[in-house]
Amino acid sequence: MNNALPRRPRRVLIAMAAASAVGATVLASPTSGASAAPGRTTTAAPSLTQTVPATTAAPAAQRPSKWRPRPQQYPGTVKKTDLKIRMDDGVVLRGDLVRPANAQGEPVRKKLPVIVMITAYNKAVIGSGAAGLGGPGPTYLVKRGYNYLFVDARGTGSSEGTWEAFSARENKDAGKIVAWAHRQPWSNGKVGMAGASYMGISQLMAAGHKPPGLEAIFPQVPGADVYRDIVASGGQLDVGFMPLWLGLVNGTALIPPAYLSSDPASAIGVLLEHLIGNGTFTMTLALQALLGGNPMYDGPFYRERSAIEYIDKVKVPTFLVGGEYDLFQRGTPMIFDELKSNGAPVKMILGPWDHLEGSSGLEVHKAGYGTLGELQLRWFDHWIKGRNGHLGEIAPVTAYEQGSGRWLRSRSWVGRHQDARQQLLSGTSMQGGRIGGLGPKRGKTGKSVLLPLPVQGLCSRSTNQWTAGILNQVWPEMPCFKNNNIDDYTGLAFQTRKLQKPFTFRGPINARLFVSSIGGDGMLSVTVSDVAPDGTVSRLTGGWQVISHRKLVRSKSRYLDGKLIQPFHPFTKATRQKLKPGQVAPVDVEIFPTTAVVNKGHRLRFTIAGFDVPHLLAPVPDLPGQALPITVYTGPKHPSRITFPGR
Repeated sequence: MNNALPRRPRRVLIAMAAASAVGATVLASPTSGASAAPGRTTTAAPSLTQTVPATTAAPAAQRPSKWRPRPQQYPGTVKKTDLKIRMDDGVVLRGDLVRPANAQGEPVRKKLPVIVMITAYNKAVIGSGAAGLGGPGPTYLVKRGYNYLFVDARGTGSSEGTWEAFSARENKDAGKIVAWAHRQPWSNGKVGMAGASYMGISQLMAAGHKPPGLEAIFPQVPGADVYRDIVASGGQLDVGFMPLWLGLVNGTALIPPAYLSSDPASAIGVLLEHLIGNGTFTMTLALQALLGGNPMYDGPFYRERSAIEYIDKVKVPTFLVGGEYDLFQRGTPMIFDELKSNGAPVKMILGPWDHLEGSSGLEVHKAGYGTLGELQLRWFDHWIKGRNGHLGEIAPVTAYEQGSGRWLRSRSWVGRHQDARQQLLSGTSMQGGRIGGLGPKRGKTGKSVLLPLPVQGLCSRSTNQWTAGILNQVWPEMPCFKNNNIDDYTGLAFQTRKLQKPFTFRGPINARLFVSSIGGDGMLSVTVSDVAPDGTVSRLTGGWQVISHRKLVRSKSRYLDGKLIQPFHPFTKATRQKLKPGQVAPVDVEIFPTTAVVNKGHRLRFTIAGFDVPHLLAPVPDLPGQALPITVYTGPKHPSRITFPGR
C-alpha cells in the first residue's frame, strides 16, 4: 500500500462521490432462449415449491458464446444539457441528452432508441462517468446507435421541486420521463433504462407505471424493501450509511446548475428550493427516527418507497446485478424472485461485491458473459432492437460461491432442488474465546450470557458493507475485512467440528434463538463464518433482530421443506413487545442471503453479538437498555438453531 498512499485523498473523494449513487432510504420469446417462470412466486411459504433443476457447477467463464459484441457505428457523441421536461403538475425537470455524432461532430438525424437514467445526484456528475458509477458511461451504447438521457429527479441537481426520496410523486415522475423520451423527435419511440442503486430503483418504479415505449431495464444493486434492506435492518437505525447518503444527496443538490449564467433567476430559485425543502425533509425525518418517533417503525412511509410493493406491475425484461456484500444483499434476489413469478424475462448476476463495486460493474466480466457494457448492449439490442442476443446462454441466476470461487448457474434463486439443513447450537459459549458447539444433532443444554459491547462489528467486513464499500476503496488490505476472528472474540461463538464433507448453502437463512434479557430487549447481531484450518475466519453473511420486534408474520415468511428460512417481522410500534423478567422466548433472526461452501476440513461458525458498529444503533430512548446482558439458551428444551437452504 505504500506506493498507493499519494492516491488516497483522490480515492476518498471518489468513494464519497460514489456513495451518492446508492439507493434511497428506499417471456422470453422462443428465439431468445430466455426463460420465464410458469407460476407465481411470493414471499410466503409456497414460493419455494417450484420445480427447478439443480445448480450447474461448471464455471460460467468456460462456456463458449455464440454472441459477439458488435463494433461502434458512429465516431463520436454530442451532448445537449438541461433539456426541460415538464411534469403534469407544472414542475420542470432537467435532462442531459447524449446522442451519436458523425465525423463533423453533428448529431445524427436518424431516430434512435433512448436509454434513460434518473438520478438524485446531479446528472452532470453521473453523466460524466465519475468513478464508473453508471457502469461504462454513455459512450459505449451511444456509439452503437442509442441516445442516452440523464435526468435529475425532482428536487435534485438542476430540477425544480423538493426532493422526497421515492415518494409517490417522484415515482410517477419516473414514468412520465420515460413517456416524454418515447415521444421526442430524436427518439424512435423505444426506451430502455439503466443505472445503479438509486438509478436502479427508479427503473423499477418507472416500469411499475407501465409508460409507453419502455422495452427493457438493467438495474444494478437495486433495493426491494427500504425499511428491512437498509434503513432499519432488524429494527435498529442504520447510522453508518444513511447519514453519509443523506449528506451527499443534499450536497450534490446544491451544485449550481449549468444554466446559472443564462437564467440566473431560475437557477438561484432552484438552489434555494433545494436548500430549504430538501433539508427540512431529511433533517426532520432523521431526527424523528433518532428520537424513536414514527420513522423508526415500518409503515406507509416506507411502503410507498419500496419497489417490492409495486413489483407485481413490472413485466418488462429485467437484468439484475447484485452483490453478496452489498447494501441491498437482501433486496436484489427478492426482486428477482418476484419478477420471475410475474412471468417477466429476468436474469441476475450476484458477485462478491460491495455497493461501490456492484455499482461500477467493473468485475461483472468475471461471471463469464463479458463486460457490463457488453451485457447492456446484448440485453438492449435483443429487447429493443430485435437482434438475437442468444440470451439462452445466460443462466437466469449466475452466483459467485464463497469458499470455492466458482460461478454457479441455475434456473432459480431458491427452489425445490434445495433442502433445509439445520445446525443446532450446543452447550455454553463465553466472550473472549470459549466456543460452544454446532451440529445437526440435538444440542447440549447450555446458557450463554452475552454482554453487548459497543465495539462489536467494528473489526469486520460489516463495517465496509454498511459504509457502501468506501473503506475498501481507501484501505483494501484492511485485516479486519479478511479475518473476522478478532470481532468474534467480542461475542458468543458456536462452531462445528472439522467438516467431513463440504457444507453448501444458497439463499436466505434463519436463526431461531431462545433468549432472555435483563432489560427485556436488545439487539441480536449474528454472523455466519467459515473457519479455515489455519484459523482464518471468513465472514460469509450476517443478520440482525431487535428482541422486542420478534413477532413473526408466517404468511409473509419463506419456508423450505416446511422449515423457516426467511422470517418476516412487522416492525411496528403496535406489535413491539418486550420480554418479561425471566421470560425465555424464541427470536427468529433473518440472515441475509448468500451462496457459499464451507469446505471439508473447515468449520462452520455462528457468532452472536449485541451491537453491529458502525452499522446499527438503537433510538435514543432505547439506548440505556441496549447494553444490558442477554442470555442465549441451548439444548432440548430450548433448541436454538440455524436453518440453511442447502444446495
